[in-house]
Amino acid sequence: MSEAYVKRLFAILLDAVTDKDPQVQEQVCGALCALGESQPVEALRACEEHLRLHEKLAHPYRTMILRVMETVVSSHVGELDEDVARASILLASSEMTRVKELVCDWQQAASNVLVAVGKRFISSVMEEMLSKFQPGVLPHHFVVQTLANLSVSNVFGMVPFLTSILNTMLPMLSAAKPDSMRVAFCCALQRFSESTLEYLADLDQAPDPTVRKDAFATDIFSAYDILFHHWLQSREAKLRLAVVEALGPMSHLLPSEKLEEQLPKLLPGLLGLYKKHAETVHVSKSLGQILEAAASVGSRTLDVQLDSLLAALHAQVCVPVESSSPLVVSNQKEVLRCFTVLACCSPDRLLAFLLPKLDTSNERTRVGTLQVVRHVINSAAAQMEVKQPFILSSMKLPLLDTNSKVKRAVVQVISAMAHHGYLEQPGGEAMIEYIVQQCALPPEAEGRSPQRCNLESREHTLRPPLRQPRKLGADSEAPAADSVRAISVSTLYLVSTTVDRMGDVLWPYLLEFLVPVRFTGALTPLCRSLVHLAQKRQEAGAHALLIQYNGNATLPSPYAMTTRLLAVSSSPYLGDGRGAASLRLLSALHRDIHPMLGQRWATAIPLLLEHLDGYTEETLSRKEWEEKLLTALGPSPASPVKGRAPAPHW
Repeated sequence: MSEAYVKRLFAILLDAVTDKDPQVQEQVCGALCALGESQPVEALRACEEHLRLHEKLAHPYRTMILRVMETVVSSHVGELDEDVARASILLASSEMTRVKELVCDWQQAASNVLVAVGKRFISSVMEEMLSKFQPGVLPHHFVVQTLANLSVSNVFGMVPFLTSILNTMLPMLSAAKPDSMRVAFCCALQRFSESTLEYLADLDQAPDPTVRKDAFATDIFSAYDILFHHWLQSREAKLRLAVVEALGPMSHLLPSEKLEEQLPKLLPGLLGLYKKHAETVHVSKSLGQILEAAASVGSRTLDVQLDSLLAALHAQVCVPVESSSPLVVSNQKEVLRCFTVLACCSPDRLLAFLLPKLDTSNERTRVGTLQVVRHVINSAAAQMEVKQPFILSSMKLPLLDTNSKVKRAVVQVISAMAHHGYLEQPGGEAMIEYIVQQCALPPEAEGRSPQRCNLESREHTLRPPLRQPRKLGADSEAPAADSVRAISVSTLYLVSTTVDRMGDVLWPYLLEFLVPVRFTGALTPLCRSLVHLAQKRQEAGAHALLIQYNGNATLPSPYAMTTRLLAVSSSPYLGDGRGAASLRLLSALHRDIHPMLGQRWATAIPLLLEHLDGYTEETLSRKEWEEKLLTALGPSPASPVKGRAPAPHW
């Protein structure tokens, strides 16, 4: 396309922006962006010229054109020269500050253009912004907001300007009366602090490695004084939250002695906001940042404030999490982050506060406490390591709770314990047994008592129903993904297959659950885990027996295991495919069952599994299947296994 044709095409499209049909407007803007992909410089020049020639164009249309410019600049800033960038900067600055009143969509679009250009041409953008950010004159709201966003989008480019910006800004804070202006200053201080911390964290890559935190400390403390002692007292909730969001990152830049001096007022001040705001995530996030700052300087004030901190944070974590409320979920994540800091600083006092709360029968209290316990097991592993016996012993009452939400929380705690060596301690086997018990729950019976579930499990095993359930498939009603049983099955398998240190804990212990009838519902996940564990042990010692009894009377005998697994295989589609899982385990244990079975079962079991794959619950002949099982796996009449009774008849 010739230059004249392109210019004409842009002019036609820009004129069409004012069409009354919103769909046409959207298509025109899309066409401008698409054309700008191949002709970025021409697109920016055309947009700039159109806006300058049409001074009276209404701001909604100006906003659309500025958004096109932002899109083009964001994708092609590396292709722009200084002149084009400078023209875009001057235009966007003019559009952003043309009127003093807030016209957010229009001014935000212009600000976004400046931020996009500033990713490469930061000096030129800052020259224009500082010309509108003069001492003694309250700047335009969006000038402050643009400076804030620039500091995040181009950290290395902006931080060298921050000292002079802060020097100019501080006197403005006292002069700022409108809440909207104060909110803008809070946002800027938050972003400036965040970018400074990021700069200091990557100092080895920074253009000026001599920058130090001390260079900002005095100015940040002066700003903190105004925000905390004056603006935080505002009746305007939006301003209070803006102050809270700024105080978190600002606390990391305060002089150590000043932070220590302020903590006795700062921490209670933030905790008090939990009662004033329904959306508490900003309070929790800021509190976590302040606690991290205090811990990093070895604050002694945290010890004095610890009881009130623990009580307030625990109350927050016990708020029930609704799936439809992302703010509540986010708040709990931030609260748990606070608990991590306290766990690292004061593990003894934290556990002294938490563990007794596991004895309560209140669902929310117990679930919330279990969430914290799980979190600190993972996030403060070093501090919790010596506390493992105390944490294990505190789980006795939660293990007896029949509430589904508590059960899910307990399973999650046990999963965390598995990763950090708790289950290797005395009392660890009780946790494993608990997981297996939950795997044995009938999916539809999770809310019922253990005694009733065990009775139904026994009846289900000994007296199959007249119409057996279908093979699990696309049309089956599988248990909900977050059900106690589903989480337990997933946990058992993941712990068995991904946590190496659990191999010696689970093997051969899991074998003890194969024979008891009350664990029938757990046979499929048990067999899957045992097959994986057996294969790993075979790889470690190819010719060794997998089961070393060594006088362990609790382990089932090879005959008991064989009888049990063959018996349940006669109804192969029950329990999520119990038959196939049992056959695979028999194959893995063939050497321990009898040394002569290897070659025979190596041929027979794959054929049996293949046979199952070719049928469903409705089409499989029960009689034919049982005959195949006995023929393929049962002892041969001509050569019975020495010392064994004749094969049972099912």
